[in-house]
Amino acid sequence: MSEEQSDSLIPYDEIVQEALRAVVGRVLNQVVAQGLPGSHHFYITFKTHAPGVDIPAALIARFPDEMTIVLQNKFWDLSVDEESFSVGLSFNQVPSMLHIPFAAITAFVDPAVDFGLQFQVHDSGAGPEPHEEAENDHPEGGDGAPAGSDDGSNVVTVDFGRKK
Repeated sequence: MSEEQSDSLIPYDEIVQEALRAVVGRVLNQVVAQGLPGSHHFYITFKTHAPGVDIPAALIARFPDEMTIVLQNKFWDLSVDEESFSVGLSFNQVPSMLHIPFAAITAFVDPAVDFGLQFQVHDSGAGPEPHEEAENDHPEGGDGAPAGSDDGSNVVTVDFGRKK
């Protein structure tokens, strides 16, 4: 390949991102049908102001840009459709329902098997603000920190550089 690539008329980056987001939907559908197998659990990071996100106002105020939730022991009413998922979680012992489109997700991690996906979300163009880690209630003794190595193994990042 030459150093100068021509602009593609095929939106490969969008197609790949959409396909990888379908992986998240498929995994969550399996959890709906069979529950979480073994020690699997998920950290899901999403843009709180992305179109279609429906979370309590208190959470938006606390996480104005991005938020990470944990699906492990304390969640309920998980439902998945082609475009989004909904789940019940507790934040400081306050039950809440969250509705999150797959297009709003920026990261999906299953630390039990050191697997992760990172996504680009097209928004205002401003960089993400610093945010606290997952805030939903954890099981007793859980510190909320993802397990696994920090070497990036099994993490798929899709970043197609675009010429401007």
